[in-house]
Amino acid sequence: MPEFDAILFDFDGVLVDSEPVHWACWAEVLAPAGLTLDWEFYRDCCIGIDDREMLRTIGTRAQPPRHWEELWALYPAKKELFRARMTGEPPFAPSVDTLLGRLAGQYKLAVVSSSSCAEIEPILVAGGVRHYFGTLVGAESVERGRHKPAPDPYLLAAQRLDAKTPLVVEDSAAGLASGRAAGFAVLEIERPAEMAELVSRRIHARC
Repeated sequence: MPEFDAILFDFDGVLVDSEPVHWACWAEVLAPAGLTLDWEFYRDCCIGIDDREMLRTIGTRAQPPRHWEELWALYPAKKELFRARMTGEPPFAPSVDTLLGRLAGQYKLAVVSSSSCAEIEPILVAGGVRHYFGTLVGAESVERGRHKPAPDPYLLAAQRLDAKTPLVVEDSAAGLASGRAAGFAVLEIERPAEMAELVSRRIHARC
């Protein structure tokens, strides 16, 4: 009997190498507001958390401090910039489509992201992989304040799929904590390029 009945994938940094694009888009829209977002800070403090929390942190660090809601007004411009760049050339490795095609006949699949479904779904469609996933859970899918590292996003995905023993595939500290808090097995990914191999290795470990 398989160890898992579902596989729940984070999006950014797992299915696609999109974090540098997120950073570049945020840096571009924040610059006219007099704010500099360097890659090192984004990489260490912003990956895997809700955008509102990121903007709270950025606003607190700004001199003078800025209220996060003022910065949130820039989100539509950032979302459109990200959509245009990512749908123009979806950065899915060939191994991702191969892996998902193989898994879809054996496991229930979902994407669980701190980004909004409005951001990630067009990219999944453009990349030709949306049909593999039974559900998408994005930032707007759970109550505000209950995002990763809270367990709610992964619990909701499992509930929607009627999954009892899912495997969570994550790269960020917040996402890993979320999967573990939900009580699920977690596989840590450091680079999207290695995701397909590591998932294949993990699900066959007890075969």
